[in-house]
Amino acid sequence: MKTLIGTDIYLRALEPTDLDFLYHMENDESLWEVSNTSTPFSKFVLSQYLENSHRDIFDIKQLRLVICKKDSDLPIGCIDLFDFEPKHHRVGIGIVIFSEEEKQKGYALQSIQLLARYVFQHLNIRTVFANITESNSASIQLFEKAGFTKVGVKKDWLLIKGVYKNELLYQLINNVH
Repeated sequence: MKTLIGTDIYLRALEPTDLDFLYHMENDESLWEVSNTSTPFSKFVLSQYLENSHRDIFDIKQLRLVICKKDSDLPIGCIDLFDFEPKHHRVGIGIVIFSEEEKQKGYALQSIQLLARYVFQHLNIRTVFANITESNSASIQLFEKAGFTKVGVKKDWLLIKGVYKNELLYQLINNVH
């Protein structure tokens, strides 16, 4: 599991003990824009999600890992793989550092780098992509720092609070593939 261990953080599978953490994160309305969520999640629904989180990415086409600090094992966020397409060797990536006091410390960049290394080595992925709202300058800067390149713009792609927003498509391509 060395591909999922960084200098300051590590990525791990979901555990039943993550229920309260997920409940608070998924129901934080400030994150709904980036997660394309519009309704709250109950603890019951999230506990069912946790019960099924062991299912294989080849089966359900997604994977969520918890970002934990190495020095305390404290969960500080999640990083997701979605729209996994083994035939085309591609997968989407999304990340949230939930704890405000843990933002701007390099944990998100480490997490993206670890997960990219993992998918290239273990899932036979060639392309990792990210969808980022044009106004989300922090995420744009983060993904560009991680080596992602902007390859497209989806015009008026998202309707958020009555306003259409453009969504940018970023890719990281494994040229060793």
